[in-house]
Amino acid sequence: MLIRPAADGDAPGIAEVHVRSWQACYRGLLPQALLDGLDPAPRVPRWREIVGAGGVHVADDGGVLGFAHAGPTRDPDGDPAAVGELTSVYVHPDRWGLGAGRRLVDAALDGLRAAGRSEATLWVLDTNARATAFYARTGWRPDGAAKDDVIGGQAVRELRYRRAL
Repeated sequence: MLIRPAADGDAPGIAEVHVRSWQACYRGLLPQALLDGLDPAPRVPRWREIVGAGGVHVADDGGVLGFAHAGPTRDPDGDPAAVGELTSVYVHPDRWGLGAGRRLVDAALDGLRAAGRSEATLWVLDTNARATAFYARTGWRPDGAAKDDVIGGQAVRELRYRRAL
């Protein structure tokens, strides 16, 4: 498995992993009708834009099996010059547990360090036990910030995690 910066041609694979991961990891946490209705095709143009802007890495084994995206913080209480944000990390559910997620996070954090950032944050659903356990194992800790949102008509709470770079 190769971890590398994403290229424009990776957008369809990223969109596929994004949808299949959501359908697996948010089962029981978000409305099933929302998850069942997800389709990778409409996400491809947006992923081409994101890839073009940089900060996306993919795990490649002859095709995209996972991706991570990071950039400056979007939080109003953070300094984007000093704080980066891991906005997403997803691995195709058929490939969970093989180390791709950890390697993708490492690549994303290396990119934030190279950009001069000294801290990183991420947001995670408070009910996503698999993700919160993964983040805890890789050095992330809740920093006390939380925000409420609605996804697919369901109220959710997200917690912010932080780690030094």
